[in-house]
Amino acid sequence: MNKLFLTEQFNDSISGVAYKSIHQKKRLLAYFAEHGPSAIGDLRRALHLSVPKVTALLNELMEEQFVKDYGKDNSTGGRPPNLYDLAAESAYFLGVDVHRTFVNIALTDFQKNIVKIKEQVPYTLSNTQESLDALCLLIKSFMKELGQSREKILGIGVNLTGRVNSATGFSYSFFHFEEQPLSEVLKDKLGIQVVLENDSRAMAYGEFAAGVVEQERNVLFLNLDYGIGMGMVLDGQLYYGKSGYSGEVGHMPVFDNNIICQCGKKGCLETEASGWALEERFKTRVRNGATTQLVQNQEHLKTIDLEAIIQVAESDDVLAIELIAEIGEQLGRGIAALINVFNPELVVLGGSLAATGDYIRLPLLSALNKYSLSLVSNDTALKVSNLGNRAGVLGACLLVQHRFLATKA
Repeated sequence: MNKLFLTEQFNDSISGVAYKSIHQKKRLLAYFAEHGPSAIGDLRRALHLSVPKVTALLNELMEEQFVKDYGKDNSTGGRPPNLYDLAAESAYFLGVDVHRTFVNIALTDFQKNIVKIKEQVPYTLSNTQESLDALCLLIKSFMKELGQSREKILGIGVNLTGRVNSATGFSYSFFHFEEQPLSEVLKDKLGIQVVLENDSRAMAYGEFAAGVVEQERNVLFLNLDYGIGMGMVLDGQLYYGKSGYSGEVGHMPVFDNNIICQCGKKGCLETEASGWALEERFKTRVRNGATTQLVQNQEHLKTIDLEAIIQVAESDDVLAIELIAEIGEQLGRGIAALINVFNPELVVLGGSLAATGDYIRLPLLSALNKYSLSLVSNDTALKVSNLGNRAGVLGACLLVQHRFLATKA
């Protein structure tokens, strides 16, 4: 099987006729990836190529085992054409979604099906060489369990929180120990091409490609966890910004307070509308005498974290529900500002806080009605992620596939 044309974007020496052929093959595969089974006539019209050229490309791709002939299309009248599509087992993509205390790892095939997934594998994210080495060991262990040929795994997508430049492969929040990009460091350690991505953008792409998004082309995805991240899909494409760091919505100066944000500034949205803000508020209220199912004495305060607060809210803990509602109201202020600026078709809520459902959604909606311009927000829908904890790891897999099928302008 010839993988050359799928790795072309990493090889600047290819040009001329060879480059043109690679470009056309990638366009054809990308069409299959987006539209599924297609006849030669569909491909000819979509790619603006002649029937003989499409037929030749298909024959080459079938010889290389990337495409299959799936037989006649019996849904049409007259003489049914043959349908072609990606060969699911011809290529695989591995996704790694790194969280503070665990990692999700998955493998998808060429038709975007999840072949294997391991969720909430224990792991501690810290900005140390030991943490990076532990991450590589987890990935290697997962690949060892697969039983698949490593040659068929064409790429690995790794999601990290913080400032990640996917174009250059640098992470400036974690594992910035060497002059070379982190993506290259990981490639050297794992032996497979690595694509680095910000976790919120990967989650946004997962929802856009395989989640709650339907026909919408302009979508804002809010990753509501300890911090607040955002991925933006504008006109069907992920938006990165000039330097690749778009989406830092958690650090918008929304509040007039003296709370120092984790970025070092005051008044950021995260200071009053994030998971760590909820955790701090909860502990402060308990110290001041509030009662909760979660704490029997002051010593228990040390063990309280965001996950525990969310779990106790599901058991009707009044304090947890009340504080989640406060967080939702403050979030609504920030999201209202985003709606006023971007006028999106859809806002998707994801991350751990989104899993609290109506406890956060209803006060958030109330704040949207209060702070957004009705003329702007009337056409904006609000949905909760239906991929949940899998949005990031699936997004990582699909982004790697998308990158490999991308063609240079």
